[in-house]
Amino acid sequence: MDGMAHSYDHPGELAAANPIRLLAVRDRPLSVDEVFGAVGDAAAGGTALFVGTVRNHDGGAEVGALGYSAHPTAEAELRRVAEKVVADFPVRALAAVHRVGDLVIGDLAVVVAVSCPHRAEAFAACRRLIDDLKREVPIWKHQSFADGTEEWVGA
Repeated sequence: MDGMAHSYDHPGELAAANPIRLLAVRDRPLSVDEVFGAVGDAAAGGTALFVGTVRNHDGGAEVGALGYSAHPTAEAELRRVAEKVVADFPVRALAAVHRVGDLVIGDLAVVVAVSCPHRAEAFAACRRLIDDLKREVPIWKHQSFADGTEEWVGA
């Protein structure tokens, strides 16, 4: 326990029975509205949402093009990551989508959201979700730089 006093007299203070609402790896543009809508819950007092976008640089080098590739097990691994998050936090609703294919600067690469009874739980659960997704789900980024060099990230 985190040392905070919690009152669980109301069922809304607990995790929902089936909180995983949306998980996907897609080759089409992502929607913040879709992910946010998926985690709506009347018992949630806090919703945390993270959007990862393609930036124009990495480590001081100008990015010219970027693509994401996923292993066939990526969605199953995404579910495993999500299940760990809902086991550790009182999640009312959770959603995560990741893009694959060729992206351009400004495109959405990943959108995740978690709603919980309170904001601190929502922030912590969302942080765990994106961190574990990036670390454990087999999705790889291929960057091509303006100077002609390229690199794989996460491979």
